[in-house]
Amino acid sequence: MYSKSSSSGNWPYVNAFSRGSLNMFCMLKLREALEIVGYHDRDTLFGAPYDLRHAPLSPGQPSQVYTDYFASVKDLVHHASEKNGNKPVILVGHSFGGKAILDFVNSTPLSWRKKFIKHIVLAAPTPPTGFLEVLRNLASGPSVIRVPTVPWLGLRPMWRTFASSLTSFPSHRVFGHQPLVVTQHRNYSSYDYADFLTALGISTDIIKQMLPVNLKVDAPMVPTTYLSGIGIQTVEQMVYWDGNFDVEPEYVYGDGDLVINIASLLAFVKEMSRQQQLSNIHFKFVKIVNVTHSTIVFQERPLKIVMAEILEANSRRDIM
Repeated sequence: MYSKSSSSGNWPYVNAFSRGSLNMFCMLKLREALEIVGYHDRDTLFGAPYDLRHAPLSPGQPSQVYTDYFASVKDLVHHASEKNGNKPVILVGHSFGGKAILDFVNSTPLSWRKKFIKHIVLAAPTPPTGFLEVLRNLASGPSVIRVPTVPWLGLRPMWRTFASSLTSFPSHRVFGHQPLVVTQHRNYSSYDYADFLTALGISTDIIKQMLPVNLKVDAPMVPTTYLSGIGIQTVEQMVYWDGNFDVEPEYVYGDGDLVINIASLLAFVKEMSRQQQLSNIHFKFVKIVNVTHSTIVFQERPLKIVMAEILEANSRRDIM
C-alpha cells in the first residue's frame, strides 16, 4: 500500500493514478518498480490517494474529511491483509503522503497497529517540525501545484483556502527566534506567525487554526524506515525587503532536500528514533546525498535505494 495525492479515482487500487500522466505523479515510477519485482495491482499492491486540500487540524478541531479518509484507509488495510492470508501490511508514503500515513497510524490503537502494520517506509515525509517552503507558499503562491498557464502568484488565493497550507509551519523547537522572513521594517521568526499572517492579509480565524505551531512529534511505534535526500540547496530564509509579498523574494539557502530543511529533518529523525528505541522498536534512517524531495521516488539511483528498503522491510521478522 502507498499514499499519494490525488483528486479522484477508484482509490483502493494503484491504477487510480493515470499512466498517461507519469510526469505529474511521481509515485508511478515506484509503482512500476514494485510491479517488476512481483507486486500486483489489486492483489498485493493498493493505493490510498488523499485530497491535498485537506489536513488534520489541531486537537479540538477535527477534520471530517480526514476522519472519513482514515476510516477508508483502515478498511483498505483490513482488505489487503485478509486478501494475503491475514498478514500485516507495509505502508509506503512520500512527502505529504508520508505525513498522512503517520497521522493515520497514530490515530489507531496500538494493539491494532501491532496486528496489522508490519512496517512503514517513509520517503521524504513532510515533518511536523516544519520547513520554510510552507511560508513561501503562503506568501508567494504554491510551488506544489503546477498549472502551465498560471504563475504561482495567481494560484495564491486558492492555496490559502486549503487547510493543508497551514500544516508544518517551522516550529519553535527547531527554528527558535532566527529570522525566517526578513523585511526592511521587521523580521518574522517562528514566534511571529500571527503578525506575519496578518501582514499577508490572512484572517485571524485562520491563524487560530494553525496554532500552536510547536507541534509534537509522535513516533508510530511500529517498525519504520525513513529515507531523505540531503546536500541540496534549500531555502532557510526569505527576504521581501520592501515588504511587498507580491514579488518573488530573495533567498538565503542552507542544506536539505530542496524542500525540507536539514535542521528540521534531523530534529524529527532524532525524536522519532528516541521514542522507537525506548520501546525497542526498529527505526532506520537512510540519507541519500544530492537527491531532491521529489526525485527520491522516481530517479533511478534513489529509487533503487527506496526499493531495497521496501524489500528489506518485507523480509524482516520483527517481534513487537
